[in-house]
Amino acid sequence: MRVDDCYQLGFVTKTHGLKGEIQILLDVDIPEQYKNLESMFVLRNNTLVPFFLEHIHIQGNKALVKIDEVDTIEEAKTFVSSEIYLPLSFLPELEDNQFYFHEIIGYELFDGEKSIGKIKNIYTLSPQDLIEVDYNGVEILVPLNDHIIIKVDKKQSKVYAELPIGLLDVYLNDNED
Repeated sequence: MRVDDCYQLGFVTKTHGLKGEIQILLDVDIPEQYKNLESMFVLRNNTLVPFFLEHIHIQGNKALVKIDEVDTIEEAKTFVSSEIYLPLSFLPELEDNQFYFHEIIGYELFDGEKSIGKIKNIYTLSPQDLIEVDYNGVEILVPLNDHIIIKVDKKQSKVYAELPIGLLDVYLNDNED
């Protein structure tokens, strides 16, 4: 399994107790969907390693996890700060205009009917997620929210937006100096 075939579920924040349990911070919208998780991949030395779970208890955006055959705090400590992944096939189906961020990378972004460029990346920042678009060689950052993103056409790989007035001008004027 490759990282490109997976999505990050979260990362291990700390150990819990003395019998090998770990705490995972879940970076997902609906943590409860993972309450019956039986296995997960842990990124170790740039390789995804599968582990089976004895149990998982979801508490808000955190999970208390017991990995099979990890029975001591010393063994559990080796997982702290590790990234946790699941295959993309585990992602729940979304409704028509909903999308996962990774899905729209490579899509063409439109402002109304005008093509702005290809989506290169998504930045998940606090307080605002951003779409990075290549506009004729200039990096444009577009806020990712429901007021700006109007429609996602997955069949045609297009994202339709209503960009704030002057957004493109800010980036284009900076490059005229």
